[in-house]
Amino acid sequence: MAERTAADLVVERLRAWRVPRAFGYPGEAIAPVVAALDRAGGDPEFVPARHEETASFMATGHAKFTGEMGVCLATQGPSAVQLLNGLYDAKLDSKPVVAIVGEDVAGPLGGAHQEIGLSRLFADVCNQFVHYARSAGQVPTLLDQAFRTAAATRSPVCVVLPRAVQEAAVPDLQSHAAGVITATPGEPLARVLPHEVDLAAAAQLLETGSRVAVVVGQGARDAADEVLALADRLGAGVASSLLGKPVLDERLPFHAGVLGEVGTRAAAELMGGCDRLLLVGTNNPWTGYLPMPGQVRTVQIDIDGRRIGSRYPVDVPLVGDAAETLRALLSRLPDRPNPRWRATVENSVDRWRRELADQAAAPAEPVNPRLVLQELSTRMPRTGSVAVDVGSVIYWYARHLELPPGVNAQLCGTLGSMGCALPYAVAAKLAAPDEPVLALVGDGAMQLNGLAELITVANHWSRWRDPRLVVLVLNNRDQSGTGGGRQPVHDPARRRPDVPYAGWARLLGLHGVRVDRPELVGAAWDEALAADRPCVVEAVVDARVPLSPPEPAFADLRGVFADGDAARRVREQVDRQLSVAAEDLV
Repeated sequence: MAERTAADLVVERLRAWRVPRAFGYPGEAIAPVVAALDRAGGDPEFVPARHEETASFMATGHAKFTGEMGVCLATQGPSAVQLLNGLYDAKLDSKPVVAIVGEDVAGPLGGAHQEIGLSRLFADVCNQFVHYARSAGQVPTLLDQAFRTAAATRSPVCVVLPRAVQEAAVPDLQSHAAGVITATPGEPLARVLPHEVDLAAAAQLLETGSRVAVVVGQGARDAADEVLALADRLGAGVASSLLGKPVLDERLPFHAGVLGEVGTRAAAELMGGCDRLLLVGTNNPWTGYLPMPGQVRTVQIDIDGRRIGSRYPVDVPLVGDAAETLRALLSRLPDRPNPRWRATVENSVDRWRRELADQAAAPAEPVNPRLVLQELSTRMPRTGSVAVDVGSVIYWYARHLELPPGVNAQLCGTLGSMGCALPYAVAAKLAAPDEPVLALVGDGAMQLNGLAELITVANHWSRWRDPRLVVLVLNNRDQSGTGGGRQPVHDPARRRPDVPYAGWARLLGLHGVRVDRPELVGAAWDEALAADRPCVVEAVVDARVPLSPPEPAFADLRGVFADGDAARRVREQVDRQLSVAAEDLV
């Protein structure tokens, strides 16, 4: 029998921490761990990516879609550098990821081939935990500490394993040798609830308001029922951050949609009219779309106390788990809905939804990108996942794609790095191979990472119980970096080289559909969602369609709420402005 090595201990610790797969790009310095994973027979599975950056995005995507720990592997030097983008994504969106990096420097340190100071390289992105293993006996304890730290701090961590350590024979771990600490796996996540005095203060503040608004973020992921119960008890309107879009049923008549630059006018109006604001699990960076400081009294709930008040002034901070904290609040709140305020919010939402339909129906050359997402919205599977890339596609996703309850959606929310959606989609599909997955990307992101990772899709799809992984590519050939009609795009120097995206999919043995006529958009989605294998939908869209960020507090709903005549005047003003905007668009 082959002698057990520290690389085998890595596999054992991954298995003990119930890690289903590790994503990476093999290389000499990490080869012993990859070989040990191969010997493990898929428990855990090693998923080779086409690039280290996409491997780190896959690990972060796994953490985002499953709520579990993501793991990525890389070798030293440039391979380690490529991990940084996905790890910064995990750091800024608070997801636990463990990076295991190999190092193989035979001679003296300082100028060796591919040598980089890994501790300094990862010191910022993995600031909670970066450690070297100096002996095989340290490996189990070091990995346990890394996993515990990642789970407790919701952040990426890094363990560096020299190749000599990976290949070293395993000592007797029962000997308690110097430097070896026995450890067992477990996630040290405590139950966190605010103090009673703070809960009482928050309840009093909210119940004395007459126009309550609730903004939910990704931290409210498991608290949808509690959010809705509180909103109904107070007659509140709700909105979401971009990362919080999947939390609530967007078909609710009082759901104003996404708040922020990519969001909706109804959400901006909600912020303009409220007198009480409840922030639940959100760290939304678009603070300019929140009410003017001093306009409202605010309660914020977050599991991480460092985030409370970091974006917006808060009257009552509540550090705690979202669902449990909301349940504690509900037990202290009387049933005091304000039907007039709720009706005002619903009227604003209804106007916005009619505007969205008009925007999607507006002519474009050749296809309106809003129409592409609107047609998908009516055909969305009832289960599954959506991965969204960075670019103009975020605007159309935020406004025009209505997510059914239970459909998870993730994006690189805070870092905003292009090229994340295909790696995310691969991670989501491997985690749930019996559910459909959609990836929404622009042509720039597809050329950046997507074309290569379609090879990974082609290598795995035949083992999926549900073969549907549909990739939408919005092909507008605009590489100006502005998009959305802010500048003309007829200049050849600013045109991205065209690629036959659907044809590339077919070349790999996948399905591909190219659509350049608006009347065929719906049929293209029907074909893609009925295909017996992954499919690329290439939609040739007009880069001149404006992004049209909403104006902060576009219409002050306080005036609408107070006076019926004022409401009519505001509606007439809004209708006139929309008419002018529609004429400009045409």
